[in-house]
Amino acid sequence: MLRLFVLLLILVNGVYFAWSAGLLRAAGFAPVQQQEPQRMGQQIKSEALRVLTPQEFKRVEGQVQADLVPKECLLAGPFDDAQAGVLRQALEAALAPGSWQLESVTVPARWIVYMGKFASAEGLTKKREELAAMRLAPQNLTNPALEIGLSLGNFDDQAAATAELATLNLRGIRTARVVLEHPQGQQTQLKLPALTNELKGRLNDIKAALAGKSLRNCN
Repeated sequence: MLRLFVLLLILVNGVYFAWSAGLLRAAGFAPVQQQEPQRMGQQIKSEALRVLTPQEFKRVEGQVQADLVPKECLLAGPFDDAQAGVLRQALEAALAPGSWQLESVTVPARWIVYMGKFASAEGLTKKREELAAMRLAPQNLTNPALEIGLSLGNFDDQAAATAELATLNLRGIRTARVVLEHPQGQQTQLKLPALTNELKGRLNDIKAALAGKSLRNCN
């Protein structure tokens, strides 16, 4: 009985070996083949590995640390062609290449309620004082061709400017009129896409070239 059991065990083991090895595949008995070609693509290619030199490792480490430094995105503008030319020279002298961008932007038409031209700077100052007494805050002009003058409000369309002029007429303003300060056109905008604290310390070097334009958040 024991001999029969041993022979049966040997036979079962032999059949299992033949099945697992695929020897019975022709008879329709074989294990299912596992097909996972994606694993081949995940294997590390030892021939592509390269040991970095100390200098290369230091450079990579510095780049990783720089990527982790908090950064801020700022914009300024728009600037006309002359202003953009001055700004470009200041940027090239003060900031590293790639840390700033000068982009072309479409500037909408700008209508203003305009007072001027005044005969002299004294006349302008007197008019400002009169407006201040009426609790009106005039604004500076951005179009040199309209100097010496001032604006009592700027608008994206003529209808809105005309409506504001009618309101000002009711308050006693008689010599103002609606004019087109700037037509729609292309100008230049400064973008500082990844400003770090280190770069912020250099912004004073370009402040004079910003033509009075303030830096604002990109959002």
